[in-house]
Amino acid sequence: MKILIVGSGMGGTILGNNLARRLAPEIRAGKVRITMLSASDQHMYQPGLLYLAVGRMMPDELYRDQRSLLEPGIEFHVDPVTEFDLDRNQVKTKSGKTVGYDVIVIATGSRAVAEEIPGLAENALQFYTEADAIKMFKTLQGFEGGRVVIAVGVPHKCPMAPLEITFMLHDYFKERGILDRTQLHYTYPIGRVHSLENVAKWAAPEMERLGITYETLFNMKEVDGSRKVVLSEEGTEEPYDLLITIPAHRGMEVVEKSGLGQRGWIPTHRHRLNMEGRDNVFALGDTTNLPISKAGSTAHFEAETLGENIAAMVKLGVPVRDYDGKVFCFIEAGKDRATYAMFDYQNPPDPKPPTRAVHWFKMAYNKLYWTSARGLL
Repeated sequence: MKILIVGSGMGGTILGNNLARRLAPEIRAGKVRITMLSASDQHMYQPGLLYLAVGRMMPDELYRDQRSLLEPGIEFHVDPVTEFDLDRNQVKTKSGKTVGYDVIVIATGSRAVAEEIPGLAENALQFYTEADAIKMFKTLQGFEGGRVVIAVGVPHKCPMAPLEITFMLHDYFKERGILDRTQLHYTYPIGRVHSLENVAKWAAPEMERLGITYETLFNMKEVDGSRKVVLSEEGTEEPYDLLITIPAHRGMEVVEKSGLGQRGWIPTHRHRLNMEGRDNVFALGDTTNLPISKAGSTAHFEAETLGENIAAMVKLGVPVRDYDGKVFCFIEAGKDRATYAMFDYQNPPDPKPPTRAVHWFKMAYNKLYWTSARGLL
């Protein structure tokens, strides 16, 4: 059986290692071949970009050589897919190769699309690439006070990112001694400050306690850089001295161009993780259309389920378990306090008051991530 994994982020890496261990005898016997196609030879710890944006991590801390994270039974190639041909069980790559498969897993992730809102990319700071995070930090270093607006679009990866950057900025400005001349104002597109109701119930009082103002039902329409205002579809506008955005995301262009899903989100069975209508095509992580958070832990738990199921398909001919929608997200509530949200399809999150202990556990996980990517944690 030829198993093809497209994408080498958190989901693809954990899945590949999981399968390589479960199917080691079959790989040695030549019965199974696992191939991974990637756009890069480097693996980025994406949650670290948030810390880079406020000067709490350095760029070189974000990366490891991708091959160093993979089990030896995986054939790894830096040759990104440019076209999916699911009817023929094959993909085309940037180098011009055609790669066939019996089972394919698409784990290509998502991308921020600030350019979809007129004026947003040109006038707002964001932190979804290394370059953007560094630009944000350098701009913050020169900021001497004023009105800071955090404008959020949906959907986006890392569900807690809007809250985290807001609370972390509060502490950043406090440390710099300019909090007394800085006003943080947070906007969110729906009728509460977060899509998850219990998270919103925790976050709104926390914002009020810290003097952070917020506006809900604020869907960005455009940014007028000359007037320094962000306008909403609802007809309101917010002036800013510094505009920070968590822009809406889409799936990757290759998924969209291949017609696999609207806005690049692959229609995915919520329990089996196969693409709807196709038994040998699976999706995991950000690229699915599942109604759950686009987070590293989502990809992690999906990859464990999928690894067990694909191995069972090789050994038994059928999958053996369902994915239950499990997600676990840390929520940084400032410089040295954090809480977490754990939930699944059936059970909503219930965040507790932030503590230093959870913050330090999160800091430890920043180091343990590489062990997690190996599938050993």
